[in-house]
Formats: sequence, C-alpha cells, structure tokens
Amino acid sequence: MTLAGRIDVHHHFTAPAWLDWAESKGVVNREKLPWWTRWDLNTALEVMDKAGIATSVMTVAMLGRLRERAERQESARVALRAAADVVEANPARFAFFTPVFLDDLELSSWSVRHGLDELGAIGVSTRTSMDGVFLGDESHDRLLRELNERSAVISTHPMDVPAGPPGKDGAAGLPGMPPFVCDFLLDTTRAAINLIRNGTLDRYPNLSFILPHGGGFLPYMATRLDLFGGRLTPPIEPGRVQDHLHRFYFDTAGPMSPSATPTLLATVDPDRILFGTDWPPTPAHVIADSVTPALDADPFLSADQLQGINRDNALRLMPSLARP
Repeated sequence: MTLAGRIDVHHHFTAPAWLDWAESKGVVNREKLPWWTRWDLNTALEVMDKAGIATSVMTVAMLGRLRERAERQESARVALRAAADVVEANPARFAFFTPVFLDDLELSSWSVRHGLDELGAIGVSTRTSMDGVFLGDESHDRLLRELNERSAVISTHPMDVPAGPPGKDGAAGLPGMPPFVCDFLLDTTRAAINLIRNGTLDRYPNLSFILPHGGGFLPYMATRLDLFGGRLTPPIEPGRVQDHLHRFYFDTAGPMSPSATPTLLATVDPDRILFGTDWPPTPAHVIADSVTPALDADPFLSADQLQGINRDNALRLMPSLARP
C-alpha cells in the first residue's frame, strides 16, 4: 500500500462494541446475525492491504429494530464512538459517515451534530428508503435543508425493500433470491428517481449524493426515464434526467465490468465515479482476487479515469481524506 492507494467509500462497519451493547440490551443475538457483522480491525486492514486500499470510509451499521428514541440514540452513540476510536487509532486508514434516520429527524439532527461536529465524521449515511418512504420525500426537507447548509456528502444504501406480498417461501420478492442481488438495486433506483422528480438537487444544490452499486439500474434505464418522465407524478421535465445523472456520485461496488462500464461511462460523468468494495458483505477474496484486478484491467477505462475512480475523485469530493 502506498500513499496513492485506493479510497474505498463503501465499507460497512459493525462495531464489536456495538454488538456487545446490543446483546446486553436484548436487541440482537450475535450468533444469529449475518457473518459479515463480525468486523475486526486486523481483518479489515489485511483486506485493505491486499486490495491496495489506503483509506476506507466506514458506514456505521446498527442492526435490529429499535423504535424508542432514547434507545436508538444510545445505540448510535455507542456505534459512533467505536467508529471514532478506530479513526483516532488509525487516522491514515479510516474515516466514517455518521448515520441519519429518515423516520426520525430529531435523532438525525443529533447524529449530525454529534458525528460531524464532535467526532469528526466526514459526511452522513442514510438508507434509500424507510418503511416505504423514499429519500427525497417532502417529509425529509428539514433534514436535507440542514445538511445543505453544511454542504454535506450523503452516502446512500438500500436496506428495506418494498417488494409486494410474501411469496411461497414467506418472503417478499422472488423466492430464493436474496434482496441484495436485484431488489437493492431497484431501491436505489427508486430513491434516485424520487430525488430527481421532487427537485431535491435543485432546492439543495450543496448536497452531494453517493449512489451505491453504480446507481442501481438508473444509468441503464435513464433514457427510458427521460422519455416517460412526463407520466410520473410530479412529472420530470425532458432533459432533467441527464442533467441530474451528472450531479450524483456513483460507487463501483458491483457494476464495473466489460458489460456495465460502457453504460456507466456513457451516461454519467467519469469524475463522479468512486471506488467502493461493499466489504465485508462482499467477501475479501472476491475483492482481492476478482473485483480490483478486473477494475484495473477494464479496457474501457483510461489510466486517468482509473486514477480518478481509485482515488482522485474521492479526494475532490472529500478533501479531508488527504491524510498524511
């Protein structure tokens, strides 16, 4: 790893200290959680070194269905303190986003102040939807206004996927298909469309939204959305889709391949593509042996574009990542 190493903007952090707290409160059972919640520092650094990653920006995960605000705030406080401790001990290797909660604007305001002002977060993270309400809904305006005043970077990620009534196996969506394969991409696409049709980027021009997984299906179906945007409620004016495509940021967690890269480059500004791994849900061996070699050898990327994706674009967006 060198100073010119990659910057990973899509790194999931489930703090061991948070798991201890959550188990003590009866919120989760560690043994029943997905394997990728077993985050530890040494493994993270090993993966980063193998993949040539200089710095990872952590998205702070808090699993479970907490509804009472005091408990949710305590949960966030524990998780954020753990993230700040990781950064304090490894300032050149890590940074973090502080979470905001689409269903609780008061808690979000606290997290913004605590995370950004007191603990040194470099942006915020949010779900693309919550209980069927998508990012950019008018109910989020107060939060977005506050973040706009801070010129905040907003990292987005799908989690809850409205997919209709349960199927034969009792789960919503296509039976036998985990939601991260396809449904997550649709949730991101829906959120991006909601931001476009509601004029969020126009009302809050200082916000920078990062769409994960290459923007879901948005780049692929952008022309379709442009053609039929007038049928939405509210309608999207012709040409606005292309304008907004060049105002989002897109991470590489999943989409960069000879079949996907040409579409992404044809529809978005290459300077707004950021490197992302989606680790640890995406296993270490996939990142080190498949994803990063394929990205570096992608025939559709020039050397300058690759340098931008791996590092320079993230530094322009978040200059504080230029660590000594």
